[in-house]
Amino acid sequence: MASSPLGRPTRGTTGTNRLRRNDRWIAASTALRRASDPLVVDLGYGASGVTAFELAARLVRTRPDVEVRGLEIDPARVATAEAQLAEVRAGRTPFPPDLPVSFARGGFEVPLLADRRPAIIRAMNVLRQYDEHDVSDAWGRMASRLAPAGLLIEGTCDEIGRVASWVDVDAAARPLRFTLALRLTDLEHPSVVAERLPKALIHRNVTGERIHALLVDLDREWDRAAPLSTFGATQRFLAAVTALRASGWPVLGGRHRWRLGELTLPWSAVAPLP
Repeated sequence: MASSPLGRPTRGTTGTNRLRRNDRWIAASTALRRASDPLVVDLGYGASGVTAFELAARLVRTRPDVEVRGLEIDPARVATAEAQLAEVRAGRTPFPPDLPVSFARGGFEVPLLADRRPAIIRAMNVLRQYDEHDVSDAWGRMASRLAPAGLLIEGTCDEIGRVASWVDVDAAARPLRFTLALRLTDLEHPSVVAERLPKALIHRNVTGERIHALLVDLDREWDRAAPLSTFGATQRFLAAVTALRASGWPVLGGRHRWRLGELTLPWSAVAPLP
């Protein structure tokens, strides 16, 4: 347990299923699937331990030997999560009593017993209250705790988990990929994600910046694909992403991920201009 955790307490707005899109991304990641020690840290989980419980419940389907460690700066939140965990262990919740979850106090220094190195550090909705110039240092501190092939996943989502985006950062604190993930049903325009961009990008959604160009082009292709709405929002999004890639954007992945409302590009495609 850290005596003086690094960082500031999060706002604590935790909701059931809020991070389901991010959970799905982690479950599919090579960093988890190939990890020799599948330890996953849920950093800044908020006022309730539910995101850590849900993360563990989803990841055990991919890695039965996974461990999830929830970290929070606020000791009262750690106490709340541990009380919730006692209910889980007693079989009084929908989660299995042997769910591989534990909680402790900690921040960007990511304290772990026996100096273990996590395969994944998930820090969603943690940097929203920071300044843009704080991001690089926070990434560096967290990434320094990763296993060599580990991944830091840092980003933001809305309160009910319908709109999310994040950055994959490697153990050398180098941003690798940017992903947006949307609930396609009733989606008006993909650029709704502008309000939930990671801190490194949210103030760069202005004319001349790459992230702004991406969202403008994605909205344009979404509008062009409107006739496909007859066949559902998924078909419309597939057409929009296909056209986006054909126009020159270096879209990663394939239709399996796009059908989930995900769009991933190399970080270089959206990185802030100097």
